[in-house]
Amino acid sequence: MAARPPTSAVLDGLLGPEAPERVTLGWLLDGLGERSFGVVLLLLALLGLLPGVSAVAGVLLTVPAVQMVLARRGAVFPRRVAARRFEAERLARVVRRVVPVLRWLERFIRPRWATPFGATKRAVGGVVLLLAASLLAPVPLSNVAPALAIALIAFATLEEDGALLGSALATAALAMLAVASRVPAETKRPRC
Repeated sequence: MAARPPTSAVLDGLLGPEAPERVTLGWLLDGLGERSFGVVLLLLALLGLLPGVSAVAGVLLTVPAVQMVLARRGAVFPRRVAARRFEAERLARVVRRVVPVLRWLERFIRPRWATPFGATKRAVGGVVLLLAASLLAPVPLSNVAPALAIALIAFATLEEDGALLGSALATAALAMLAVASRVPAETKRPRC
């Protein structure tokens, strides 16, 4: 079985000399294949770290999470969003900044403790769905722990790192407990 190329190499290859002048989000997600979930989760997790925007990130995270639960091959967006064109050079500039960081992270995050990622994708999608819901909690700074847990899950998904995935799921459980303990008692009790 051929070694799985790191995500940095896949991104570099996508935007090589054969890349079209204008690309779409759909083209990018197709090129990333199953890694598209990791990229989308990572971007939305970073958005979820921002105060005031975390609720929007929580709502947006439900889309890839549900697709993971349904065991889709990769992340899919509505045609209107996926078909929107933008210059490949703009994307290439972003990739040139991201790839060195990814290469540094890939020294630590790599395929290990092989897990059947196809089978675990549903469970991971369910966990991301719960974390996305916890981003909606109206408690200051309650967005940080779930967003960081989603970022860890994203990195584990990108590189099929079972060891990191186990740590990320443990972090997710702790993050959900932390958010649940910070929600005021009045919002937990049903009203008559």
